[in-house]
Amino acid sequence: MSGHFRFVVWDPVLTVLQIATLQTLFYATLGLLIFVADSLHGETPSLAHLFSYQEITVKTGLGRFIIVCYLVNCLCGSLYLWHLVQRAKPCLDFSATVYILHLVICWFYNGAFPNTFAWWILNIICIAAMCVCGEFLCMRSEMKAIPLLGTRADL
Repeated sequence: MSGHFRFVVWDPVLTVLQIATLQTLFYATLGLLIFVADSLHGETPSLAHLFSYQEITVKTGLGRFIIVCYLVNCLCGSLYLWHLVQRAKPCLDFSATVYILHLVICWFYNGAFPNTFAWWILNIICIAAMCVCGEFLCMRSEMKAIPLLGTRADL
């Protein structure tokens, strides 16, 4: 423990539970946002809007709504990182894991590897935004002054 502020024990069960929780919150928020977008656009809600890479396009109004949903969802994901992980260092790992699992789920859902440029660009932007915003929030929490009891300033 010498030279470190925190003593961190590797806990694989905690890590797996954090990943499962982040993935669940990722899809819950994305599903809710896409449900609202579908309702506003007059579309029937469909899982295809969550998992089909062909739906992500700037050519249609619904496609643009879905893109906005993904972008808002990555910002919500950074809040989830801040609340669940609470450390800036693993934010990239958790962000990448969420989107890699999303890639695998989309691949199985479609029966084909996602091959549209818009899908890849959107997901890369979302990974970066979720990671950077999550790190920013975690660093702000980590850098808060630690109150010391019994100092002369408290008197």
